[in-house]
Amino acid sequence: MEYQVPQFIEVEDKIFGPLTLRQFIFVAGGIGLCVILFIYLPKFLALLIGLPVAALAAALAFYKVNNKTFLDMMEAGFNYYTKERLYLWKQGDKKSETPAIVQVAPPTQIERQKLGISSDRLKELAWSLDIKDHNRTPDAP
Repeated sequence: MEYQVPQFIEVEDKIFGPLTLRQFIFVAGGIGLCVILFIYLPKFLALLIGLPVAALAAALAFYKVNNKTFLDMMEAGFNYYTKERLYLWKQGDKKSETPAIVQVAPPTQIERQKLGISSDRLKELAWSLDIKDHNRTPDAP
């Protein structure tokens, strides 16, 4: 027997026009809360409170960060601030420590003359050692 395997299982179905069920609930909830604010509060105060509520509802419905919904990002932030953290520190022997990394300055013009390397030859060597982009020419930035 052959079974048809569902494709695109990560894509939510559009139920209310161009909106998914989750987007529709966030938008409807934001609009409903803004309407309630405008009915029961003075216009200035309702506008002052309603704008952040509308922005949050829009962000929850439509905003994505690295293909994660804004709700997932808020949940991750909440968990980060509320959960305990475990910090471990292990004092090591001074003999077993790795040596510090020393940053070497590029050779000056006088040092290049002593070594017998011209600036063109240095560019050529740097280009030949570049393993990230093989298609780059030596004159390209």
